[in-house]
Amino acid sequence: MDPRLIELGLDVAALDAKNVRQLDEQGFTILEGVIDPIWLDGLRDAFEQVYQAEGAEAGKEVAQVEGVRRLADLVNKGVVFDNLYIQSQLLSAVWHVLQRPFKLHSVNGHDPLPGYGQQGLHADWGGERSTGRYHVVNSMWMLDDMAPDNGATRLVPGSHLLTETVPEATDDPLAPHPDEVYLCASAGSVGIFNGNAWHGCTHNRTTSASRRLLHCAFIAREHAQQTNQKEHLRAETTARISPLAKYVLDV
Repeated sequence: MDPRLIELGLDVAALDAKNVRQLDEQGFTILEGVIDPIWLDGLRDAFEQVYQAEGAEAGKEVAQVEGVRRLADLVNKGVVFDNLYIQSQLLSAVWHVLQRPFKLHSVNGHDPLPGYGQQGLHADWGGERSTGRYHVVNSMWMLDDMAPDNGATRLVPGSHLLTETVPEATDDPLAPHPDEVYLCASAGSVGIFNGNAWHGCTHNRTTSASRRLLHCAFIAREHAQQTNQKEHLRAETTARISPLAKYVLDV
């Protein structure tokens, strides 16, 4: 673990051997029950409040997607989000994958509406791929139950170990992959995956079900952030967060 995180007060939580093995071999793991019921209610309420307040502008700091309720820059949009990016098990998993100092990449929200959401397979790291040298870890904070019919993320196990890219390996990234699995779990769970793994959101085939996720991603410290916190961090956020959080944000 990065000694600076420990110096700043991180209570390191060891990952179960099963989680470690899944990250190494499959490229993902799921931690159940990370979000307690009170916090879960708070995150759901905050998701809706931010989206309603921002309306057509929601998500514009990073990307807006047709048919998807997007949120971005959530570091600055409520106290309820402050503990996402300093959760001890998550940071232990990020360190295990990256094996070097890292920082927050971004915290965003994603909710595909019924009839929308299908993505082509892709990786979150777009640079050169090499086995054992990774750059990005993403996490999915599940505010609703994730199921195959409501737009759950699909992922190709072991694809983080491949040096080829999705375009090199397949003619149609939108098509089902023969080895893909759906990352399904109950609300309150957190899925963690290697940014080299091929993955993508799927079609929400329900007529009304929400599939709200918060994506909390990290990147090796030598790279640029998706949301540059030195440029975006608001004074009120700076005033309330801990030295540990400031280090993770790289501010």
